[in-house]
Amino acid sequence: MDIAQAEDLEMEGACGGSCACSTCHVIVDDPAKFDAMPEPSDDENDMLDLAFGLTETSRLGCQVKMSKEIDGLRVRLPSMTRNLQAADFKGAKKE
Repeated sequence: MDIAQAEDLEMEGACGGSCACSTCHVIVDDPAKFDAMPEPSDDENDMLDLAFGLTETSRLGCQVKMSKEIDGLRVRLPSMTRNLQAADFKGAKKE
């Protein structure tokens, strides 16, 4: 996510990289690179469940840690994002 934002790509990252929203959802183009990444955490999977256009190779950009194994990683941004955050669901008051 930091790399994308530094290059002025339109990746929101509403939660600032704390894995509490899905606005940095990316789709990994190369399945081999996707498989070389560590498994997503339960928190990341929970946020991905809220993401628009979820695919088999979806990840949250803020959780992708660059390494030699995924050097040259290419991702696509979905056509839109949903700005739903974990805080929207925890302790929400019912009226």
